[in-house]
Amino acid sequence: MASVRVRVETGKLFLDFRYLGMRCREQTLLDDTPKNRKQLESVLQRIQAKITLGEFTYADFFPESSNRKKVEAVENGTLEILPDKPTARSSNHKAPAFGIFAEQWFSEKSVEWRSSHLRNVRSLLDSALLPAFGKTPLAQISKDDLMNFRVQQASLPGRNGNATVTAKTVNNRMGILSMIMTEAADRYGFESPYRNIKPLKLQKVHIEPFSLLEVNRIIEKVREDFRNYYTVRFFTGMRTGEVDGLKWEYVDFERRQILVRETLIAGKTEYTKNNGSQREIPMLGPVYEALMSQKSATGRLSRYVFCNMQGEPLDQNNVTKRVWYPLLRNLRLAKRRPYQTRHTAATLLLASGENPEWVARLLGHSSTEMLFTVYSRYVPNLTRMDGSAFENLVAGTSREVAS
Repeated sequence: MASVRVRVETGKLFLDFRYLGMRCREQTLLDDTPKNRKQLESVLQRIQAKITLGEFTYADFFPESSNRKKVEAVENGTLEILPDKPTARSSNHKAPAFGIFAEQWFSEKSVEWRSSHLRNVRSLLDSALLPAFGKTPLAQISKDDLMNFRVQQASLPGRNGNATVTAKTVNNRMGILSMIMTEAADRYGFESPYRNIKPLKLQKVHIEPFSLLEVNRIIEKVREDFRNYYTVRFFTGMRTGEVDGLKWEYVDFERRQILVRETLIAGKTEYTKNNGSQREIPMLGPVYEALMSQKSATGRLSRYVFCNMQGEPLDQNNVTKRVWYPLLRNLRLAKRRPYQTRHTAATLLLASGENPEWVARLLGHSSTEMLFTVYSRYVPNLTRMDGSAFENLVAGTSREVAS
């Protein structure tokens, strides 16, 4: 199990985790203090998350490590890690069936997860992992079993018109399976069969942002009771759950900021996607006026900024089907998911010349990696970082439309 440990002879902390069937130890120069442990535990959590999602690159975290060449050789398939030698513990402990251990693992891990992630893992266990492996003793699950399971999962019907599920979905499901098998192998002293199984390659994200002229047309023609809603979506880049779950207590008119603290999932608000999603968004362009107008409309009706007539959060599926898609058809614009409002905000901010690091923070990204991967052709320069360029772009286009 991944952990932050201390080297007795030096008193310095080091990271101890498993990757591609290897036990990896990376030394640091940090003393064993609560602050340093917390810092390294945060790093370790990011590493584990990226390993689970199939996005981990050893050199990104440990560019000077002596382990790099060995890890890269395993990744490239030019080196195979031999199974660990049996230990005394393995002969004294009999591993239970997958289902028994999976339930134990789920119970232990549930205290670490958001309720939405807990629901997702529970659903995956019940619908796929337990039917496939539930009664099989852990030590009898082979690599062939895992590969066959992946093939079966990859052939399932997809959503939104896709013939099959996406590679990202398959990787996420295999990641949970990997975590269970790795933990079981550590506890019961057998070799995990989840060895040298590489994640499926992900396709590049395809985005279809609106132009600023299209944004202005949409806001002008949308139903009046949703004009403020889409103004905020287009000019803040907030995620759907973030804007739908926004409460008045997190709207700071004095500082002209939106405080992103929660997200709406299945009709309930909970902590945001991750710590990086906790942020303050400036009220750029027409956002301030839109929220002031919305305050007059729903400020006394509900604690939610955008709500239905009963003061409850919006039903996003209902809004999409009854407001969003009919509007696009009426304007003869290509059918696009509402999430494209976030991509639109990102591309407009970058195209206006705002600094990518500032844009990444505004969108709630931990780094600029996604910006350069997804929006690279919209990044003309790195000169600004305060929102002024975006303000000028919006104001300029508004004057052009008015004239």
